[in-house]
Amino acid sequence: MMREFRRRSAERFCIRAICENVIAGVVNSMNRMLVRCALLSVALLPCAASAEPIKLNLSFFTSDRSTIYLAAAKPFVDAVNAEAKDLLEIEVSFSVGKQPEQAQLVLDDAFDLAFIVPGLTPQQFPDNTIIEMPGLFRNMREATLVYTQLIAANRLSGYENLAVIGAFANEPESIHTRKPVASLDDLKGMKIRANNPTEAAALEKLGMVPVALPVNMISEAIASGKIDGTAVPPSPLEEFGIGRVVANHYFLLVASAPMALVMNRTKFESLPGRAQDIIRKYSGLWAAARYLETYEPVEAQVMARLKADPRRKLVAPSRLDNDRAEDAYQSIIADWKAQSPHNSELLTTVKSDLAKLRSTVALPAANPSRSETR
Repeated sequence: MMREFRRRSAERFCIRAICENVIAGVVNSMNRMLVRCALLSVALLPCAASAEPIKLNLSFFTSDRSTIYLAAAKPFVDAVNAEAKDLLEIEVSFSVGKQPEQAQLVLDDAFDLAFIVPGLTPQQFPDNTIIEMPGLFRNMREATLVYTQLIAANRLSGYENLAVIGAFANEPESIHTRKPVASLDDLKGMKIRANNPTEAAALEKLGMVPVALPVNMISEAIASGKIDGTAVPPSPLEEFGIGRVVANHYFLLVASAPMALVMNRTKFESLPGRAQDIIRKYSGLWAAARYLETYEPVEAQVMARLKADPRRKLVAPSRLDNDRAEDAYQSIIADWKAQSPHNSELLTTVKSDLAKLRSTVALPAANPSRSETR
């Protein structure tokens, strides 16, 4: 009986030992599987993270339907987003802040990119005066390409902390008023909106009272009687509703106004090399070419509609008025040149660039291999 008890005890011990070994094996196997899964998950984390594109945010002061957006910003945004897919993505926020605040939004890291009008903050971009000079440029093409060349050559101060994607200028501005205007004498004493201090100086020399205003405030200011008219190129008459409050158009050409699409330089330099290369590719002359091919036809179309509208009175200045304006313009240029050797050198550079430009103009194709950015 004792033997039988010992035999059964031994069998139970063996069975228990076998069960414990099986359970231990299962547990160890599960543990090893869990460890492998954990290691695999950790290994996959960088891959998942790298699949997320770098987001860049761009501030644009007006709507996505504006010609200035379609010409100066959208081509760049679309081209970069298409080529840099899975690496870089630009998102645009519209009607953010006021026009004079745009450059500071980028410098303060509130946005990575923004479209700016340097003439609204002249203390920040003092050398941009050369692009604003009255009577210097015949059209938007000349002003845009010279501005682009100056930026590429690092000749303009104020951009040290900015990477310039595109440098643009509008068509030389003419004068549009509520009251009929047949000559410069009719404009004497009128309050006329100016884009920047340089244009304001030109208007003042011609007998007007300049009032600095962003373009999106002009219509309301004229309607309320705050100003009598404005200096703008043709397209804003339709785009910003100015044509609804003015019907008299005196086509004395004053000056172009510079604009730029800029990026925070520190942010640009922090991007991967390939992302920087893609941004460079669609900057500089490429951006200027897309701007001109979009905007020049719009200006021509608006002019054609103005001429065809019987409610509007279009006046070309007399030779005498053109001569008076040219004398005033040359006086402003001479005064600015005399302020410093730097100004004199910059003016010489621009005149040289203009002479070359007027002899031959070449723009890059729509799909270049490279372009410039500052």
